[in-house]
Amino acid sequence: MKLGKVEFCHFLQILALFLCLSGMNQAELTRSRSKPYFQSGRTRTKRSWVWNQFFVLEEYMGTDPLYVGKLHSDVDKGDGSIKYILSGEGASSIFIIDENTGDIHATKRLDREEQAYYTLRAQALDRLTNKPVEPESEFVIKIQDINDNEPKFLDGPYTAGVPEMSPVGTSVIQVTATDADDPTYGNSARVVYSILQGQPYFSVEPKTGVIKTALPNMDREAKDQYLLVIQAKDMVGQNGGLSGTTSVTVTLTDVNDNPPRFPRRSYQYNVPESLPVASVVARIKAADADVGPNAEMEYKIVDGDGLGVFKISVDKDTQEGIITIQKELDFEAKTSYTLRIEAANMHVDPRFLSLGPFSDMTTVKIIVEDVDEPPVFTSQLYSMVVSEAAKVGTIIGTVAAHDPDASNSPVRYSIDRNTDLERYFNIDANSGVITTAKSLDRETNAVHNITVLAMESQNPAQIGRGYVAITILDINDNAPEFAMEYETTVCENAQPGQVIQKISAIDKDDPPNGHQFYFSLTAEAANNHNFTLQDNKDNTATVLTKRNGFRRQEQSVFYLPIFIVDSGSPSLSSTNTLTIRVCDCDADGVAQTCNAEAYILPAGLSTGALIAILACVLTLLVLVLLIVTMRRRKKEPLIFDEERDIRENIVRYDDEGGGEEDTEAFDMAALRNLNIMRDTKTRRDVTPEIQFLSRPTFKSIPDNVIFREFIWERLKEADVDPCAPPYDSLQTYAFEGNGSVAESLSSLDSISSNSDQNYDYLSDWGPRFKRLADMYGTGPDCLYS
Repeated sequence: MKLGKVEFCHFLQILALFLCLSGMNQAELTRSRSKPYFQSGRTRTKRSWVWNQFFVLEEYMGTDPLYVGKLHSDVDKGDGSIKYILSGEGASSIFIIDENTGDIHATKRLDREEQAYYTLRAQALDRLTNKPVEPESEFVIKIQDINDNEPKFLDGPYTAGVPEMSPVGTSVIQVTATDADDPTYGNSARVVYSILQGQPYFSVEPKTGVIKTALPNMDREAKDQYLLVIQAKDMVGQNGGLSGTTSVTVTLTDVNDNPPRFPRRSYQYNVPESLPVASVVARIKAADADVGPNAEMEYKIVDGDGLGVFKISVDKDTQEGIITIQKELDFEAKTSYTLRIEAANMHVDPRFLSLGPFSDMTTVKIIVEDVDEPPVFTSQLYSMVVSEAAKVGTIIGTVAAHDPDASNSPVRYSIDRNTDLERYFNIDANSGVITTAKSLDRETNAVHNITVLAMESQNPAQIGRGYVAITILDINDNAPEFAMEYETTVCENAQPGQVIQKISAIDKDDPPNGHQFYFSLTAEAANNHNFTLQDNKDNTATVLTKRNGFRRQEQSVFYLPIFIVDSGSPSLSSTNTLTIRVCDCDADGVAQTCNAEAYILPAGLSTGALIAILACVLTLLVLVLLIVTMRRRKKEPLIFDEERDIRENIVRYDDEGGGEEDTEAFDMAALRNLNIMRDTKTRRDVTPEIQFLSRPTFKSIPDNVIFREFIWERLKEADVDPCAPPYDSLQTYAFEGNGSVAESLSSLDSISSNSDQNYDYLSDWGPRFKRLADMYGTGPDCLYS
């Protein structure tokens, strides 16, 4: 009878279970035939049982506990006096024992991949005394493996590469699968490999898992990537085995198996003749199916009539050939160029030379287009010379320019005034002749660099530029002079022939053979008795004394005129004055003081004049002190003595703060009684004497007269006030007039009235109210009592 796949698997499990049970029964029967014996004291009792290994099948799926084996001792007579106990790994939790019969069962599903065996200890005890009747014995329960784990690719999925065009059998990559089942038992962990996807391009070694190429000449340009599916199956690949798969992505890497090819056999480009040098004319590219370094190319011009006019280089990023201009193009000289260009691979693989040459050729034709060009000067730089003595209108030189176009338009010339701001030069618009327009001075500017503009008559927008350097030739037009401002001194105790100064000269001119100066004293100074001059013949001269002893009191300064002549043609001369001061010197001849004012002053001013000057200075000082003193007194506060009798008054504050003592008092009664003759207002810078005025009575006067008189009196007071400002000012007064029935309601006037009110209680309010208590109280110490 032919078994199916499922039935065969069940048959194998039943067979394995049968073998396991047979082994356990054998283990039960295999015991020592020796009888147990007892030993008193130190006598050793010989073990009467020996254990072998027990086996139990993993992944048991039954509902009842799985029988593992049976323990039995020769001491056990079957009367129930012996009980069996179990200890060790998994005792009670996984494995249990019947204490009466010694049967061992597994209560849980076991997995060999989690734990392959368990070590336990068994012992037989007397049930009554609970003492061991046999020594404890150790045994092992091994978990019997079944094929319950499929192979796994722990490193998958995989990626690999292999060069294109590789021969058959080229190794690509090795894949490895692992199986968790027991490799020492059966074929559960024996794996074989097969390819499920990727044929016929690749194959795999069944035992090693090495993937190899299976077809020759695989072309990356046709297909560059393949996806493989690899299977690993245990049980040596037999039916009923478990399997696992993984994917392998294989990429064909490039090799240089494709030569470059131009898409076209010829190209044509038009360029204007005005295109600057180094400009790009065209870009061409040869196609290459390869990538990376295998597609790198180099271009070169191998033939044609533009070898010196154009050049070609490669763009490293795009592998294009870039044609650029090396020389200026001229339509009038040549209208077209033909170039023969080659493109070749830089890295050639000798294995593929049979495919043909790895280079290609193309033709490039360049057409030069005519453009309207500006005039061109015959020289890029003109050099001209002119003497600085040249008169206005002197011809310096000529520039020439022409229109390079076929029309040959006439040219007009002008000077760019930005390069000739002072307008030293002119140019003839038609002939290009340059002339002087002003007198020239080489010492101001030795070289003039000007720009000449040439423009077409028919198209003034086309302007060419030429550059002219005009050098000014020197003439002897500057007289020599001292090289510096000399500060010359002579000691009062100088001896005859003593050198007091060495002088030199400069000249702004620049003679071709250098300067040569001649020094001498002027005719009027040649016979002086004080100093002489010696020409050193090296463009310097020395000043010496002719007598001994100089006195500052007699003459403190000497002026020595020196005549200097140059060697120009014609020669020029100048007279320069050397100032010599007489000084008091120390023993080493070093000047200490050259001040002669102490001797000159008495001769200029008399004693009386000096006294008058000093008197004026003292007078000014006294005036300044008086002004300062008056200002300080004016700013002092007018403080009243607390012991003085103070009546009611209006307080006017001149300064911010200052307290109640900083006041100016005037009589309110006087303000209210207009019929009383008023005294002239006292000065504010003098402490006033306070007058005790009783409140007078006066006749009623019409209001308009009262106000008129009030204003008039205040005006007179302001006019005679010495402290009033020396300019017109606004005077503000508050006056209600006379004739009120209630008269004044002000408490300031209550002191002069016959009021019966008692203010003695103010004394009980503390020191803050002492002033009010003194003013209004009636005590024996009151100020007004």
